[in-house]
Amino acid sequence: MEYKVKREAFFNQLPNYWANMYGQEYSLYGVHQITEEYAASLQEFGDRAGAIFFKTHELLSSDLVADETLLQLGFPSETLPYIRCKSLLPKTVIGRLDAVEVDGAPKVMELNSDTPTFIYECFSVTGKMCDEFGVSDPNEGEEAVLKKAVRSAVLNAYRSLGTSHAPYIVFTSHEDNEEDRNTVLYLKSLAGMPSEYVALKDLRIVAGVGLFDSAGRKIDVLYRQTFPVESLIKDVDPDTGENVGLQLMQLVIDGKLAVINPPSAFLLQSKAVMAVIWGLHEEHSPFFTEEEHEWIGQCFLPTYLEPDILIANGESYVKKPVFGREGDTVEIFDGSGTLVEEDKNKSYKDYLYVYQKYAELPKTTFMTEQGEKEGHLMSGIFLINGKASAFGFRVGSRITDNLSYFLPAGIKNL
Repeated sequence: MEYKVKREAFFNQLPNYWANMYGQEYSLYGVHQITEEYAASLQEFGDRAGAIFFKTHELLSSDLVADETLLQLGFPSETLPYIRCKSLLPKTVIGRLDAVEVDGAPKVMELNSDTPTFIYECFSVTGKMCDEFGVSDPNEGEEAVLKKAVRSAVLNAYRSLGTSHAPYIVFTSHEDNEEDRNTVLYLKSLAGMPSEYVALKDLRIVAGVGLFDSAGRKIDVLYRQTFPVESLIKDVDPDTGENVGLQLMQLVIDGKLAVINPPSAFLLQSKAVMAVIWGLHEEHSPFFTEEEHEWIGQCFLPTYLEPDILIANGESYVKKPVFGREGDTVEIFDGSGTLVEEDKNKSYKDYLYVYQKYAELPKTTFMTEQGEKEGHLMSGIFLINGKASAFGFRVGSRITDNLSYFLPAGIKNL
């Protein structure tokens, strides 16, 4: 009961935060204590993994890679002109690496480079929780880094349009999703420049002309932090039947609208990129330097487009859709290829799959309103313009899903 009272008192100080989700506890009142050395190891890991992903993007976005190759990696055909669209922005402004600790070292499970959430939690809430418990904030100073990156991204996105009028900047999300809306409003506040929040349902497209708000004002820069491209391409106007998602992508291609994260982030979003990285590593491709090959061996898990090698080696593996989120459609198999656990949701079953060597998430105990529990711990490390930044932990089942808890990180004070 004491935990519940203190938790409510703490989160009542954060009126625009979703401490509970889906009618249950989400943000835990407490910190997962780590050492300064471990925090530094996550930073080094993030920098190295980020460098590998960004370099691989240079290869996959080049003219050397045919459309057929991108199709074989699971990219929908209608997205190819979009992901080949050049941008002045970093390959992803805000990305998040999800990692599992293996023998004391983090390994990449996936990169959410297009529309990651978990931002407000790591960059803002963590520091407040660390103050509450008298420990050091491992993310101290990172909110200032994020603020600078968001401002720079918005300005550079506008400059890419080559226009001279004062920019109309819009931040958008599904209005009825508290997490999405407040994440976007947090980023809007960090941008610190004239802008508006407009719900997705209030955006209007005039094909070949531009994107407009409900008042008919033409939008220059659209910050769509929580609306992924794989959902965008399926977005159809219920009244006209027009594929407004594809129309919006065409506006970006034609230079009539700038979006953040940029198109390059969608290319990196595919988990098939990890299969490309591991394939180049296994054949010791000269595309990567000797040092980069060492980083891949240290930071990545074996990932393939087929499970044959993993089964032949008798290794447990995870089957993941290339465009999936929150554990949706993920399945775990043992070394003989027998299904042992799966997520009940199957929203992404029509996508290509990758097969990744299974690594058990480490267990930890934590306090909740229902008492002490034990769960599996996953690390989330942000990349800001490709460099490691704030991080935090999710704790829950073997497959981290949208019901997993947020557990802030804190550095032990000696």
